[in-house]
Amino acid sequence: MATLLAFSVFWPGHNYPALIVGLLMGAYWARVLKLVRRTRRMAGHGANFVPPEPLGRALRLLWMPIVGLWIILPLLAFFVGRGPGVLAPLFVSPALACLAAAIAVGAFAATLVCWKRMGKSWRMGIDPGDKTQLVCSGPYAYVRHPIYALSSLLMLMTMLVLPSPLMLGVGVIHLLLLQWEARREEQYLVQLHGEDYRIYRSRTGRFVPRSLSPYAPLQSVTHHA
Repeated sequence: MATLLAFSVFWPGHNYPALIVGLLMGAYWARVLKLVRRTRRMAGHGANFVPPEPLGRALRLLWMPIVGLWIILPLLAFFVGRGPGVLAPLFVSPALACLAAAIAVGAFAATLVCWKRMGKSWRMGIDPGDKTQLVCSGPYAYVRHPIYALSSLLMLMTMLVLPSPLMLGVGVIHLLLLQWEARREEQYLVQLHGEDYRIYRSRTGRFVPRSLSPYAPLQSVTHHA
């Protein structure tokens, strides 16, 4: 963080935290595509990258441009500068931007742990005909959607690194879509797995831990995670 702050101070024309966040999000979504390809090899489908359900597909059409802007806008802030109008940040704080970039790196590292913990059960959307094993260990013993929680944190940190009107708008849409998608998935999981998932849901938080004690199922259960 100290190195980032030094670059920001001595080369004020370049937003190095924005460069880090832009590259980080590029790596994030490149990893997602790699997981999609791996799932296609192992399960014969692309992890619901394009969900079979109509609403899921419609949401992808909205979400994909959001992801693209999430990667592009921070990189533009570094290579082009502050930019005019909606591209111009509402405030500039090198120290805050460096801290946000450091937290984003930590959130990305934690997401890698979550992806590894999900293993073969990792999916991107809802497929009514797909059944995967419930993952309730590691981060999933405390929150039901740790990847969504970390994605929210990554977006919030991006908004601090680049507080432009356009980036803030992109961030708000992404955060709202994550909230909606998490609730849709939970409704589907309750229908699919009934009481097993209800118990898991009652003992864990959606994005924030409900308790310091990890969830421990009474018996082995299987369902989509």
